[in-house]
Amino acid sequence: MKEFLKDLYEAMGGRHLSLWLVQIAVWAIIILALPMATWLSTQNAEAARTSFNVVFDLLLSPFLIYFVNFYVFGPILFFTDEKEARVFRLYNKLSTRMRYLIFALCNLIAIPLFNSKFFMIWWHRNSIPNMPEMTTNMWIGFFSGMFMFFLLNCIVAAIAIGIRHFIRTRQIRQQLKDEQAKHTEAELAWLKNQINPHFLFNTLNNISSLTQIDPDAAQDAIAQLSDLLRYAMYETNKSLVPIQGEVEFMENYIALMKLRCNDKAVVNAQWDIINGQSEIAPLLFISLIENAFKHGLSSSRSSRIDIRLEQQEGQLVFTCDNTNYPKSDADRSGSGIGIENTRRRLELMYHDRYQWEQSLDGDIYHVRIRLKNE
Repeated sequence: MKEFLKDLYEAMGGRHLSLWLVQIAVWAIIILALPMATWLSTQNAEAARTSFNVVFDLLLSPFLIYFVNFYVFGPILFFTDEKEARVFRLYNKLSTRMRYLIFALCNLIAIPLFNSKFFMIWWHRNSIPNMPEMTTNMWIGFFSGMFMFFLLNCIVAAIAIGIRHFIRTRQIRQQLKDEQAKHTEAELAWLKNQINPHFLFNTLNNISSLTQIDPDAAQDAIAQLSDLLRYAMYETNKSLVPIQGEVEFMENYIALMKLRCNDKAVVNAQWDIINGQSEIAPLLFISLIENAFKHGLSSSRSSRIDIRLEQQEGQLVFTCDNTNYPKSDADRSGSGIGIENTRRRLELMYHDRYQWEQSLDGDIYHVRIRLKNE
C-alpha cells in the first residue's frame, strides 16, 4: 500500500512543486482579474467583493476540472504509457479505446459533481422564496447556459490534457537527449580505450624488432615510448586537447616507427600550425598514421609516407598519402579497427563539421580529413 501511494504521488506530479505554483498563479490571475478591474473602476470594495464571489462561483468548477485532469485523470487514465501509470497495471491492459472511454466517463461524472451547487438550486427551486415560475424561454435559457457551461468545462479539461502532453513531450525529449549524451560519452571512452592498446601493441612490436638490431637504440625508444604513454594516459582524459600537444605526440610516434624503416622508405611529416592552442579531439589521427606504416612499407620495394597537418582558414586539414602494400591475413601487426574507430569518433564528436576523403590511386592510398571550426 505504501508503494502504491508513492507511485500515485509521482503520477500526480508531486515532485514538480514549481509547476504546481505556476498554474495556481495563472488561475489566481484569471479569477482576480474582474474583481480587480471592478475595484479600480469603481473604488467600491463591496462591488469588488460581489464580483469576486460571482467569478469564484463560476470558475470554481473549471478550476477543479483543470487540476483533476492535469494531475489525476491525465497521467493515470489518459497517458497510460507513462511509467507512473504502473499504479493501475490492470487498467493498462485495457484497449486504448476502452481507456479513453473511461477517461471521458470520469469527466462526465466529475463535471456535474463539481457543479452540484447549481443542480441543487434547480432541484429545490420550488422551495426558494420569490422564485418565479419557469417559462419555456426561461427553460431554454437555463439549459442553454448549462450546456455552454458544460462545454466550457470540457474545453478546460482538454486544455489541461494538452498542456500535460506538451510538458510530457518536452520531458521525454530531454530524457532521450540526456540518454543519448551519456551513450555518446560512453562510446567515445570505449573507442579511445581501444585506440590506446592498439597503438601500444604496434609500438611494442617495433621495439621488440629493434632490440635484436640495436639494443642502445631500443633503450632510447623505450624512453620515447614512456613519454608517449604519459601523454596518452594523463593528457588525453579531456574531450579536447591543444593541437600542439597532439603534434608533439605524432612526431614522437613517427620517430619510433621510423626506427624499423629501411633505406628504401621515405617518411615525410609536415606541420603547418598557426595556433597551437586551438583544440582537437585527442589521438584522432594516430590510427591513420599507424595504418600508413602498417600498409605503406615494404622490405623489398620503395616505400613512401607523406603526412601533413595544416590549419587553413576556418579548417584543420590532415592528409596522409602512402604506398599501398596490403598485409596478408596472417599478419596480425594491428587490430584492424583503426580506421573504423577514427570515422566513428569523427561522427560522434564532429558530426556535420567534418569531411572524409579516402581513395586508392594506383599504388598510393590517400586519406584526408577536414575539420571545420565551430
